[in-house]
Amino acid sequence: MRVTVEVDGDGLARVELCRGSGNAIDLATARELRDAALECERARVRAVLLTGRGRSFCVGGDLKEFAALPGERLAAHLTDVTDALHTALRILSGLDAPLVVAVQGAVAGAGLGLVGAADIGLAATDAGFTAAYTAIGYTPDAGVSWSLPRLVGPRRAMDLLLTNRRVTAAEALNMGLVSRVVEPERLNEEAARTAGTLARGATAAYGATRRLVGRAHSTGLDEHLDEEARRLAAAAVSGEGREGVAAFLAGRRADFAGCERGSGTQGRALR
Repeated sequence: MRVTVEVDGDGLARVELCRGSGNAIDLATARELRDAALECERARVRAVLLTGRGRSFCVGGDLKEFAALPGERLAAHLTDVTDALHTALRILSGLDAPLVVAVQGAVAGAGLGLVGAADIGLAATDAGFTAAYTAIGYTPDAGVSWSLPRLVGPRRAMDLLLTNRRVTAAEALNMGLVSRVVEPERLNEEAARTAGTLARGATAAYGATRRLVGRAHSTGLDEHLDEEARRLAAAAVSGEGREGVAAFLAGRRADFAGCERGSGTQGRALR
């Protein structure tokens, strides 16, 4: 197994890259990550935590696998790898469940794309980030050329993509590439706590919020304000909205998971 997925009783899916060798992404790993994302979708999970086992989170594509293929097969092989990897990213980005990614050690290439896909990204202080693509004559995949400009701005994105310079965890935090930086010994605990809290939260509201933020760069203000109003009105009359307000007024913690169980699809976000 190169990728494992476990879903706990709160609906938290723990997805782990566990291939070894920096969790480099070969075809089998890309396909297993796609299958893990499909399992998250089937299980209607409430939050996803993505981690990488070992000293490094993910060093990008498996260059040894790529180099072993003759030219006429390499292009088709890379298409197969990116098809599987990109399917995983599309599925994870389309869930209502928020995605938390926790990284340590080296984060390069497609690993950077996985960080870019996260709603909340946690980095250990020993994490180092580099695009790496153009250093070997390749171009970005895993959504890096889409997510990086949105996170750090187009000027910084081009700097990182063209120079392939290594960015420390502190610099990544400063430029907006990650959300928080923690000591390595606290990374797993902090990531689990964050993802666990989200799993007990308002999943449909999270999904709607993900879509609003995701579309903010491609819609005008007038259209976006209309969309906000539409989604807010729908959320207010949903099971989640009613439970959240009732819990607040009663001074208790909202039971959003129970609300979803009791209302079937009532709490799902508008697409």
